Amino acid sequence: MDVLKRLFEQHYQFPAENVQPLQGLLGGSGRVIVRLAGRGFSAIGILYPVREENVAFLEFSRHFRRHGLPVPEIYAEDLSQGAYLEEDLGDTTLFEFLSKNRAGETIAPQAIEAYRKVVALLPPFQVEAGRDLNYKVCYPRASFDRQSIAWDLNYFKYYFLRLAGIPFNEQALEQDFGRLTKFLLCASHDYFLYRDFQSRNVMLRDGQPFFLDYQGGRKGALQYDIASLLYDGKADLPPELRQELLDYYLDCLGGVVDLKREVFMEHYYAYVYVRILQALGAYGFRGFYERKAHFLQSVPYALKNLRWLADHVRLPIALPALMDALNGISASEKLMGLASPATGLTVRIFSFSFHRQMPTDETGNGGGFVFDARSLPNPGREEQFRSLTGKDVEVIDYLNQRENVHQYLANVLSLVDASVSNYQRRGFNSLMVSFGCTGGQHRSVYLAEQLAKHLRGYNGVEVVVRHIELEKLGK
Repeated sequence: MDVLKRLFEQHYQFPAENVQPLQGLLGGSGRVIVRLAGRGFSAIGILYPVREENVAFLEFSRHFRRHGLPVPEIYAEDLSQGAYLEEDLGDTTLFEFLSKNRAGETIAPQAIEAYRKVVALLPPFQVEAGRDLNYKVCYPRASFDRQSIAWDLNYFKYYFLRLAGIPFNEQALEQDFGRLTKFLLCASHDYFLYRDFQSRNVMLRDGQPFFLDYQGGRKGALQYDIASLLYDGKADLPPELRQELLDYYLDCLGGVVDLKREVFMEHYYAYVYVRILQALGAYGFRGFYERKAHFLQSVPYALKNLRWLADHVRLPIALPALMDALNGISASEKLMGLASPATGLTVRIFSFSFHRQMPTDETGNGGGFVFDARSLPNPGREEQFRSLTGKDVEVIDYLNQRENVHQYLANVLSLVDASVSNYQRRGFNSLMVSFGCTGGQHRSVYLAEQLAKHLRGYNGVEVVVRHIELEKLGK
């Protein structure tokens, strides 16, 4: 973190007072992302060892800003250390905004308007900013070409189909992949392809969208990015809204490029398919291969999209082996288990004091996890924190500064994640997690709140939090 603190001080001319890790902001990327703050100012610091991706992100960011597009300003960089400092765009992603403004299939007007703003800004990225972009810095390929498509399709084949146990005829599937690739490349592909244009890579600040995570961008077809957004798995947009937003995108696109709708639509659904297959490959790699179970929670949404495509879309090319494999996905008992409605797992999270009675389990399941936080630094020993709790920002900042606290929490999250995934598969409906410390006011409360925040993003998990000692104090 020292290099990020140095970059912060270099930019602002005063040191960072707080450094807060932002877990999960770009969950599958492998980046270390932190918020540095001091004297009312804040910035986002990134640590990532892949120089080529860093170079692409930094150059693209500056290029897009020259074109007036809403991307973060780059404040400082040290590529030799894999570090850079960028503008803080807040904490609200488009996905989170959507989640808070919907009830099932009913999406509030303000969320639809946010999507319309995002859709309207896609053509300027693709066409206007794409014209004079330096594609030489693209990584790992300068275009979404035959090799890029092959990587995505093989990603799906080896990390999803094979690890999910779906039978397929490899030679026949390769022949279908060849036909699909040839068809995809028939679409005009002389535009900027953002590559990961989805709801978690758009931040909303004061109601306006800002864009992130375009370092994998390259030259490609227009259809790919709008397909990525509209068939974004967990966003689970209703078909009618997808069509409305697609029509609006095409209206906006018509203002910057001469392209007939029927020509665009000829290849559109093939790009929808290839994007879903790429996403399934990613879910399989992270979930089946790396054993990060929460990635598999997106699989049901991808299968729902595939079923919709099977019912409503006929591609202009025959892909029998691929369609057989996709039918096999839908028929797989293993994947149907992932796709079945959540069993209503309730995770009850407690904080308590070891000097008093531990929380009692009222479900009959035996009490679950009990974590002892007394080995961590104790804010309660410092005068300025004694009247505060683990929910107060001063205590949170104090604990966020301690590396051993982050390591402790990471181990807790790993253990609890594994149990949540296992309990859901087995149909269990209750899990109890308790954190104890000396007074039950600071460390245990902080940890309980952090776990609750982490689990609230999980499909089918209800989180209930109780702070035993704070309840006695009326806090």
